[in-house]
Amino acid sequence: MRFTSEQRLDDDVLEREFTLGEVPGILWTPGSASAPAPLILLGHPGGLRKMYPRLAARARHSVAEGYAAATIELPGCGDRPRSAAADAARADLRRALAAGEPVDEIVDRLVLPLVDQAVPEWRAALDALLALPGIGGPVGFAGGVIAVGIRLAVVEPRIAAAVLFAGSFVPRSMFEEARQVTIPLLVLLQWDDEGNDRQLALDVFDAFGSQEKTLHANMGGHTGVPQFEGDAGNRFFDRHLK
Repeated sequence: MRFTSEQRLDDDVLEREFTLGEVPGILWTPGSASAPAPLILLGHPGGLRKMYPRLAARARHSVAEGYAAATIELPGCGDRPRSAAADAARADLRRALAAGEPVDEIVDRLVLPLVDQAVPEWRAALDALLALPGIGGPVGFAGGVIAVGIRLAVVEPRIAAAVLFAGSFVPRSMFEEARQVTIPLLVLLQWDDEGNDRQLALDVFDAFGSQEKTLHANMGGHTGVPQFEGDAGNRFFDRHLK
């Protein structure tokens, strides 16, 4: 891990950009702490620069409660090399949704390669982040892509709890993985999400094998998650990470 920039924000949050190999990321930590801070990994749909205002707001909200927060760029997004296959799958998905056609095969083409590449990168980032002074476990995951969160929850034992954003498609072939998820979950669903399949999201929630799983469904579109859900997420992580 190589840090490339550092700034102290006005609420005494230290923000550092880094690269891990060819993968860029951002780390936010408390300005001062008496003990190692539990870590929350911030998932997102890609495009760190585009997503920065929302990611920074989420991170600062978490850091204010005593957590460290970090994110990395997804494969094929932002400044990383584009994937022609993924771009073609996105175009096909938009066309199929507009025409009301089946999308399962297209979702497989788009999401499965992303999960296969992104999850090892997240785990490598977790190795590097937990080796830093001032950061410790346990670890939480918050955000999307929900399929990435599902795979991480299955294969990464250091993740103790997750807040998952049900705003992206999950390949039906991953439902068996969802049944293997046993950590505590809080799932956020936007009821009127224009780019997602509500019933699929409900089916995924039903498939999760966790004994503790909670669904918060709010009215509104994809980007309309109420601000109070951030407080709910922090209370959820307080129960499981502190």
